[in-house]
Amino acid sequence: MNTTQHTRRAFLGSLSTGLGGMAFASLLQRESVAATALHFAPKAKRVIQLFMNGGASQCDLFDHKPQLIARHGQTFDPGPGERVEASISTPGAVMKSPFDWAQHGQCGRWVSSALPHLAKQVDDMAFLMAMTSKSNVHGPAAYLQTSGFLLPGFPCAGAWISHALGSLEDNVPAFVALPDARGLPYNGRSAFTSGFLPANHQGTVIHAAAPRPITHLQPPAEARHITPASRADGLALLREMNAAHAAERPDDSQLTARMESYELAARLQLAAPELLDLAGETEATKKSYGLDQPETTDFGKRCLLARRMVERGVRFVQVWSGHGGGQGNWDNHGDITKELGAAARGMDQPAAALLADLKQRGLLDDTLLIWTTEFGRMPFSQGGTGRDHNGGTFVSWFAGAGVKAGAAFGQSDEWSWKAVENVTTSYDFHATILHLLGIDHERLSFRHSGIDRRLTDVHGHVIQDIIS
Repeated sequence: MNTTQHTRRAFLGSLSTGLGGMAFASLLQRESVAATALHFAPKAKRVIQLFMNGGASQCDLFDHKPQLIARHGQTFDPGPGERVEASISTPGAVMKSPFDWAQHGQCGRWVSSALPHLAKQVDDMAFLMAMTSKSNVHGPAAYLQTSGFLLPGFPCAGAWISHALGSLEDNVPAFVALPDARGLPYNGRSAFTSGFLPANHQGTVIHAAAPRPITHLQPPAEARHITPASRADGLALLREMNAAHAAERPDDSQLTARMESYELAARLQLAAPELLDLAGETEATKKSYGLDQPETTDFGKRCLLARRMVERGVRFVQVWSGHGGGQGNWDNHGDITKELGAAARGMDQPAAALLADLKQRGLLDDTLLIWTTEFGRMPFSQGGTGRDHNGGTFVSWFAGAGVKAGAAFGQSDEWSWKAVENVTTSYDFHATILHLLGIDHERLSFRHSGIDRRLTDVHGHVIQDIIS
């Protein structure tokens, strides 16, 4: 049978025997697990996470500190007994932001002129103003903010959510990662890993700017010997072999993951073309996301794809701004004005458009939108006009389902050097995300190597102050 001519209904109808039957049974089981995994009524059904790769400078974006302006150029002296260090540089003088500051919205949130579009949306956001990280090194800090652990090998939040809830529709993945067109983030594909969870919960990586956004979904163009008929025969043989293998190894989770991946790939062959096709979007919508401007085209396209994906049932979408490396991201050691300015211009309009679009379509009522990074930057200069890494404080914000709009929680010191009031950790951050999805973070666990592992390890408190 020509598999390219299958309708979705016909395809699902064919899942009655062999590998297909087992995968379909597994699908129903996942739906049942998702229904029973909820510990209380969810406020959000889905999540879009915008991750600023490299360490977005809080004191140049959201954390307004008059002391940096008043003491610009002076020696940084936070007080007696305070040890001042930087990760890869000698601490310089106090440095004010090169951007102007103003209060916005009814909530009066301070936002710098680097983010003119997001500044208009602050009344829909809830800010975490005193986040902190145990590390000021990109790899470990990014792992901590994505997986809750400093070391590699642990499932990221998207994988945990896929494991707990699955996707909202059976023809799309539960977890999708949209990396920057310039490359993967610092931790590469392990940023989207399922760790020790079954492999089918890892992020499906979509390279939105590539000719083939999803690798290996279709045969290579030069492989003309692969026809619909040969593919059908190959799948039939594979079905028989896997069915026999599975019958002898009923507890083999890797095989189950492979089976589910094959079936999802087959469903994606039907769903992906429409999912990734922006032709149906209006010109006004494309322009609002910045698809008509070189600086915003890439991030704008991926933000628009994120909206399309949550509309079509993807549970967790992660959109990355910046790639791993010394430039083209938020790791602004050299020149805050130039480097952060460019990163902000590429992100600001698309992110604001995504929030407004979700709201206009009614999707924000049950979608959680998150903006975050792995750590912040120092209040003093590095070299001339750059800033070094700062795990002491940084800013994240939530918007959408279950979020107290216009709220703020926590505060850094007068320098934006260290978090001092209502300090928030990655564990609290993840506990709150799970809570809004209806999951008690202390009850979502997976036994691995004799330990009941959690996304929040043995820590974490739900940040009730930003929940409506």
